[in-house]
Amino acid sequence: MKNQSSQNLFMIEPEVFYSNNQTIDSNHYQFKNEDGSLDLDQITDNALTEFNNLKIEIEKHGIKVTFMKGISDCPDHIFPNWFITFEDKTFQLFSMRAENRRLEKTKEMIDFLASKYKLNGDLTEFEKKDMFLEATSSMVFDRVNRIVYAAISPRTNEELTKKWCHENNYELVLFDTLSHKGSSIYHTDVLMYVGQKVIGICFDVILPQYRELVRNKVSKYHDIFEINEEQITDFCGNSLEAKNDKDEYFLIMSSRAFNALTKDQKITLTKYYKNIIHSDLTTIEKYGGGSARCMLNELF
Repeated sequence: MKNQSSQNLFMIEPEVFYSNNQTIDSNHYQFKNEDGSLDLDQITDNALTEFNNLKIEIEKHGIKVTFMKGISDCPDHIFPNWFITFEDKTFQLFSMRAENRRLEKTKEMIDFLASKYKLNGDLTEFEKKDMFLEATSSMVFDRVNRIVYAAISPRTNEELTKKWCHENNYELVLFDTLSHKGSSIYHTDVLMYVGQKVIGICFDVILPQYRELVRNKVSKYHDIFEINEEQITDFCGNSLEAKNDKDEYFLIMSSRAFNALTKDQKITLTKYYKNIIHSDLTTIEKYGGGSARCMLNELF
């Protein structure tokens, strides 16, 4: 592939949004609405406002956003990480751990993708075998150099990741992580992102025996932008590079993530990006345990 980053991003406007009981066991960044301070309608309304504000902020910078409306059975529909598109105009569907997340692959959305791309793979059958690989969240792609970075977790099955990379001709860099809660980080895109020239990554959460391997690989083709473990809990790693029709590059993240960066880090990022696009995603981050990157998929 010639392009690491897309000019067209895909988003799903939530019909409902609340803390998903089927995902919280493996997502250490997600919280329940235990104090009952907000009812479900308020949480959904807040999430919808945050969704629209991020969408508008992205579009302001000349990046195209394609969006569809989610369905009421899917509290995580706002996170469209069950498919991947490729520059050869193909797409693939992936295996989701939570049963209500499997419902996100609606006929309407698959038909939309099939109108633009050719379906070239579907791992849905592996859901019955309890083998999961959650697309752009499980696998962080260096598309230009055909490398996949993947952190093993309950949602990223080692065997299935190896199988997918072998069949699709991607080099796999596989590693284990440890979150602040003492178990693996649920998605690789929480701790790293790959841009055209720079990779943002937190080595602190990668187990020591894998750090040199990962560092050597990420530094082979890219500059390294290091994030610390505390910044991971502020979703600094859950960012996405995109470009506009003028070939200007941007990094997209939440305002919480932006505010967690140091002054020097922000200056460093200006070497690579025209601007850092950020928006308040407090509700989505709290109850969904995901941030800006989780809300965005790329249409190549």
